[in-house]
Amino acid sequence: MAVAAMPADWRTSLRADTHRAYGRWSPLLCLRGALTSRTFRVLLTLRLTQSRCGWLAAPLHKWTCARAGIDLPRNTAVGPGLAINHGWGLVISPGARIGKNVTLFHGVTLGRRDRIDASGARTIEFPTIEDSVCIGPHAVIVGGITVGCGSRIAAGAFVTDSVPAHCVVQGNPAQIVKQQCQPDVMNPVA
Repeated sequence: MAVAAMPADWRTSLRADTHRAYGRWSPLLCLRGALTSRTFRVLLTLRLTQSRCGWLAAPLHKWTCARAGIDLPRNTAVGPGLAINHGWGLVISPGARIGKNVTLFHGVTLGRRDRIDASGARTIEFPTIEDSVCIGPHAVIVGGITVGCGSRIAAGAFVTDSVPAHCVVQGNPAQIVKQQCQPDVMNPVA
């Protein structure tokens, strides 16, 4: 399944984020999210930083991330329809790629891994999260791996190997405990 690159149209992505949060889109719901939800404010400012004048929104994005206890760099490739539940302690490396309709819970880490080969050359890797993935609280996903479309990562899982599509993984180290599972996406966007 394809992973969305950084969305070309930030408005479409913001509409999708609003739909995921409230089950439908309207400018009033977007305003409601901006005023009442610290995690939605982070998504709003992230999308604003992806607009043509994004440099103007960059300081506001840093401020909303700090207030929400979330580390989500503005240059992270995030597909439309991202849902952040609770958010506290969420850490995403800027090289991570996140597809559409992804759900992230509090304490999730999408981190970088550095590999140094015998000659001393360093390789830096970041995870790719495909569409319709749900990542539970305090899960850690590191390195140049791919979490397949529709998979679920259980709470506290430590994932260092790629996960096939439509699987449930849990544990440290993460193990596949179920295959052919259905995606767990509330209010998905097409």
